[in-house]
Amino acid sequence: MDPNSQVVIDDTRIWLERAVIGLNLCPFAKSVHVKGQVHYAVSAARNAAQLQADLVLELKALVAEDASVRDTTLLIAPDCLADFLDFNDFLEDADQALADLELDGVLQIAALHPLFQFAGTDVDDITNFTNRSPYPTLHLLREESVDRAVAAFPEAESIFEKNIQTMEELGLEGWAKLGVGRSQT
Repeated sequence: MDPNSQVVIDDTRIWLERAVIGLNLCPFAKSVHVKGQVHYAVSAARNAAQLQADLVLELKALVAEDASVRDTTLLIAPDCLADFLDFNDFLEDADQALADLELDGVLQIAALHPLFQFAGTDVDDITNFTNRSPYPTLHLLREESVDRAVAAFPEAESIFEKNIQTMEELGLEGWAKLGVGRSQT
């Protein structure tokens, strides 16, 4: 693995450990992380078409692997779709890839981005940080795993509200103290 890819993976892993798991933004993340079932894939894509090709490869790889080995994939695109609106537009292509591979209902894709912004919020609204990752990232999840996790978690629908409360209590200064951005290399 080239050194730059390792930095991207390390930054993403730190973000996962300190923010996603540390703040309990996703109560399902800890178990797959601890079991080593999270696959980190760094895309060398420089444009949406290249990222689409990498996405197709990673979707196929995820369904080909047993869930006990690889339950989820983080496809990280450090040099592609830096503009959030472009990334957001790409999500239609990502969903189309699921449909084309007949994986709709088998896998799902969650969007994470350094400039993630929920509709109707200001750019610096702390609630946007629940979906802010160090790099543009497509989180590929197995529907079965999501269903099991939701069934095991009482009131899963309350996660979003709890995350808003957590982020508002943390604030921008608290987020900055987590040290979960890109490495300064």
